[in-house]
Amino acid sequence: MNIYAHRGFSGKYPENTMIAFQQAYELGVDGIELDVQMTKDGELVVIHDERIERTTDGIGYVKDFLYRQLRCFDAGSWFDERFAGERIPALVEVLDWASEQKRAITLNIELKNDTIHYPNLEEKVLKLLDAYTMPHRIVLSSFRPSSLVHLRQLSNTIPLAVLVEGEKRGVNHVAQSIQAEEIHGDPTFLFTPYGQEMSKYMDICVYTINDAQLFTKVAKQRVKAIMTDYPDRFFSHGR
Repeated sequence: MNIYAHRGFSGKYPENTMIAFQQAYELGVDGIELDVQMTKDGELVVIHDERIERTTDGIGYVKDFLYRQLRCFDAGSWFDERFAGERIPALVEVLDWASEQKRAITLNIELKNDTIHYPNLEEKVLKLLDAYTMPHRIVLSSFRPSSLVHLRQLSNTIPLAVLVEGEKRGVNHVAQSIQAEEIHGDPTFLFTPYGQEMSKYMDICVYTINDAQLFTKVAKQRVKAIMTDYPDRFFSHGR
């Protein structure tokens, strides 16, 4: 079972920042999960929330800022003053960093378009990925089925994952229609009879596992990977 760092090593470093990705990589994780949204001027940026106040010293929606404005905000001090000066990364910055790493890992890029619709987000992500040749495996995921359908229409080769939360049926139909390689679900989904059945013929990744007892329970199932804020807690178990 693989270990993916959820928003990087987000249990000990500010989430979705370059230091969180670097520390996860140095720990030896199999993959890194990160979130992508879009600025007012069309820059792809790595941040989970649609609004910036939880993880920066600014206030407002990502979509209402120019990229150069977003870069002025501190994305580290909210977590700990030791990380003052960390910035919201651009996706291109993360891909540049990843392309320089020797050890291949999976980069799970979640398109955060289930709440706000970012025009041409799918096209922009795919175009940017086309500019890179690197050993890392890229997986694109989303909670928005129409976005996944659009991604598949644009590319018949990019690996896709359907994101699901709770006991939600019909995921198999979405996954089959877009030829998705994986389903990414929470523990509730995994332990439903439906989730158990799906795990027999689809790769399942489970988020967000931070508890040792829950990890042990999930590890007994047919699971490709877990996503965790604390990969150091489970790294030895994943080998």
